[in-house]
Amino acid sequence: MSTKPDLTTDIGGLQLQNPVLTASGTFGYAREFEHLVDLNRLGAIIVKGLSLAPTKGNPPPRITETPCGMLNAIGLENVGIEAFVTDKLPFLQTLSPPLIVNIYGKLEDDYTRLAARIEEVESIAGIEVNISCPNVKAGGMAFGVDPAAAFSVVRAVRNQTGKFLAVKLSPNVTDITEIARAVEDAGADCLTLINTLTAMAIDIETRRPRLANITGGLSGPAIKPVALRMVWQVARVAKVPIIGIGGIMTAEDALEFIIAGASAIQVGTGNFVNPHVTVDIVDGIEKFLVEHNIDKITDLIGTLET
Repeated sequence: MSTKPDLTTDIGGLQLQNPVLTASGTFGYAREFEHLVDLNRLGAIIVKGLSLAPTKGNPPPRITETPCGMLNAIGLENVGIEAFVTDKLPFLQTLSPPLIVNIYGKLEDDYTRLAARIEEVESIAGIEVNISCPNVKAGGMAFGVDPAAAFSVVRAVRNQTGKFLAVKLSPNVTDITEIARAVEDAGADCLTLINTLTAMAIDIETRRPRLANITGGLSGPAIKPVALRMVWQVARVAKVPIIGIGGIMTAEDALEFIIAGASAIQVGTGNFVNPHVTVDIVDGIEKFLVEHNIDKITDLIGTLET
């Protein structure tokens, strides 16, 4: 191949220079990584999940290592939407990759108010909706485990914004394709999957949970096979693009998700292990395409042979 391969990809109308994004909650507000990573080389930046008001999160301990991964129960700690716009956004506006803001709430109204506020901010390219949160009106059941609730909250957000809209799906469901169809019908431009798996760990000496919250979200290489299976399942029924996430630590991992049907990927837990893993993955994908004489990354999307 005489020229460099084309790494550009499209995720529901949002054009990216490459398919490597940061996963919400694992990359702070990006500035924390500026001395470790060339942030302008990323496909897009997704910041820590934002709520209407500042949130302290759960008490410690709230992270613990597990075989091939980690458990977290951070509790979605964040500065809140207004402090984000005032204090964090000015730096993010100096970067070239598109900025996607992850949002969450306990009521549908929380999501709609967040979406309406973000719609006012021109420099934010899009929204990623976290529907793995407990819906307090439904007795704490997560929005993302019920197709009707998932549809309702995504439709409410869609009605507030014309920006790019991705929805992050929970794996803690019986049939993820049912949820995927519901949020697609509600107006999602893109589907992100998967969020963490509910799990726990116990200290046998103290006979106490290793997390103060008792349970947390399992992430890292341990969940990659589950995430890969779900991406493949959803890719067979979805009409919108997919962003794959779950245990991606290397370019080879990322390429598996792309071959399974993802148009882009997110790196989460990998950032804790290797802070420049995102750029390493971009370089690794380019190297693979060169070695296999593939002109563009989009030629690989959904090419799994079964």
